[in-house]
Amino acid sequence: MKADVLNEKHKLGLGGVAIGTAFEPLTDEDSYKVLQKAWDLGIRYFDSSPWYGLTKSERRFGSFLQNQKRDKFVFSTKVGRLFTEVPEDKVPPTMWKAPLNYDFEHNYTADAIKKSIEESLRRTGLNHIDIVYVHDLSEDQVGDRYPYFFKQAREGAFKVLSDLRDQGIIKAWGMGVNKIEPILDCIESADPDICLSATQYSILEHEDAVDRLLPAVKKAGIKLVSGAGYNSGFINGRPRYNYKDVIPKGMTEKRDKIAEIAKKYNLSLVDAALHFVLAADEFSAIIPGASKAEQVQGNVNALNAEIPVDFWKELKSEGIIYEKAQVPI
Repeated sequence: MKADVLNEKHKLGLGGVAIGTAFEPLTDEDSYKVLQKAWDLGIRYFDSSPWYGLTKSERRFGSFLQNQKRDKFVFSTKVGRLFTEVPEDKVPPTMWKAPLNYDFEHNYTADAIKKSIEESLRRTGLNHIDIVYVHDLSEDQVGDRYPYFFKQAREGAFKVLSDLRDQGIIKAWGMGVNKIEPILDCIESADPDICLSATQYSILEHEDAVDRLLPAVKKAGIKLVSGAGYNSGFINGRPRYNYKDVIPKGMTEKRDKIAEIAKKYNLSLVDAALHFVLAADEFSAIIPGASKAEQVQGNVNALNAEIPVDFWKELKSEGIIYEKAQVPI
């Protein structure tokens, strides 16, 4: 990787989607309990975005992290949307359960990226951002305007972020997307350092990433961070899959089968899901979100779990894990 911003102590981070009220209207107090628990348990990589809760998540992360020594943690956030304060009755419908009063627009121009970073610094109260991800520049978010916005980013965002990195203002940048193609397109068009890949690599669904994404990032010498490694809570039994209420056909049965095998080895499904992602050489970190302190504790417990090699052999022999996928050895 060009910028070695994440190391062994950052393998398990904390993502900011839940703190942005994606699944329930979390209070400030409850979000701080989550952040404090993460800090107390040694987590030192924190990821947010102005999109999460329409700037709410960034503000909450910043309010907590301002009280910590800046050289003791890594903070990443995202660019690609600009936010304008609006009356409460003008807030657009989004996935957020209790967002702040903002409207937004996608914008990947150079000026917009600079403005977005300035606003993130102001909201968080931090003096610098370590990693900047170009957020949601993919067809699932911008639809058929993807070619237009990608050209905008290639001429704007990518160049600005490379310049900021080369000047030492940020340490690294890359894509933060839910699909494979934008990462591949970015690698062909620019020189990213690290990309946040959500919903494309989990113990339940990883074949396409193994065949197309991982070889490409390895060849480019960049690293990945895993978002939605638990399929946005589906691994934990939540009635959603990759942020949607529709569960893909056969996925419940697959999850239950892995859980059944895990039980034989005194493992939880979270243990297996976390170690599966981190087994891939291309992944530097996994950043599950949490709306309760106990969930953070569960993630740390999973990180420290010992998983027998026979467990992985059984999953492969049953055809549950792709034969080409890396597993812990």
